[in-house]
Amino acid sequence: MQLNQVKEITDQILDTIQQYFVGDRRLLMKVLAAALANGHILFEDNPGLGKTLLAKIFAKTTGCDWGRVQFTPDLMPADITGTRVWRMNTGEFSLEKGPVFTHILLADEINRSPPKVQSALLECMEERQVTIEGETHILEQPFFVIATQNPIELEGTYPLPEAQLDRFLIKLSTGYVPTEELEANIMKRRSEWGQDDPTEKVQSVTTTSGFRKLQEMVEQDVYVDDQIYLYISRIVRATRESPYVDVGASPRGGLSLYKVSKANAVLNGRDYVIPDDVKLFAVNALAHRIIMKLEYALEDKITPQGIVEEILEQIEAPKESIRR
Repeated sequence: MQLNQVKEITDQILDTIQQYFVGDRRLLMKVLAAALANGHILFEDNPGLGKTLLAKIFAKTTGCDWGRVQFTPDLMPADITGTRVWRMNTGEFSLEKGPVFTHILLADEINRSPPKVQSALLECMEERQVTIEGETHILEQPFFVIATQNPIELEGTYPLPEAQLDRFLIKLSTGYVPTEELEANIMKRRSEWGQDDPTEKVQSVTTTSGFRKLQEMVEQDVYVDDQIYLYISRIVRATRESPYVDVGASPRGGLSLYKVSKANAVLNGRDYVIPDDVKLFAVNALAHRIIMKLEYALEDKITPQGIVEEILEQIEAPKESIRR
């Protein structure tokens, strides 16, 4: 598949999503870049901002299946992964697959379930496999999780452990639409659809196998110069050296920034990464991996996002040619 063909397909995916989802195109590009990098996405947002609609439209546009789990305090690991059930008609056990057996899994309010449920999802996210009663089942590719959590409500929640946060490629926030015209446009589109869920009207731009080929191209055909590797490394290491930080970004954070930068290059019609690709995703890929020192975590003036932004200003980006 040629680069210009990939650019045409990805532009069609974004254009189709924007027909149904009112939001910033840059946000949609970041979601698509994370998906092309085969990574998981964490949304920290208030309810009612269209995250479920975005996941469903994204799945339909890319030709993928999707599933949803509403995380609650009484959820059990088997409710996510599945279990073996006794069939009276056959006289034997058979596998009842859980919602994780899909391509795109929406984990809604993931921090409302206890740690044992969150850890059940951890294997799926990291290994792309599920173990049910000692038997391992490989998940069909592509597979990635779009998880959400409410940043305001803390009562009855279980904060995600650092090990699980580290598995998310990027962390995003949709936020409220910036203008009253866009807010009105949401209601106008609802009136045109005649229903709350327009997913049936969405036309697929590619197929599951076609989307998998796009992921493979990002993985195999995008050039990353040694200067870019060093640039990412310096940014990641600087998060650990900040006087405000207790634990900085892990090597997995650097890998995440590297992968999503490659995907962004493809979205912009390039087969090589430039410093702007890295800068665009540095906060999204690294900030949620940073643990602040307690005395600074209680202050609003210093945030992980602000620390990464300051690092980007301090570290000089490569200026020499970085093409293949």
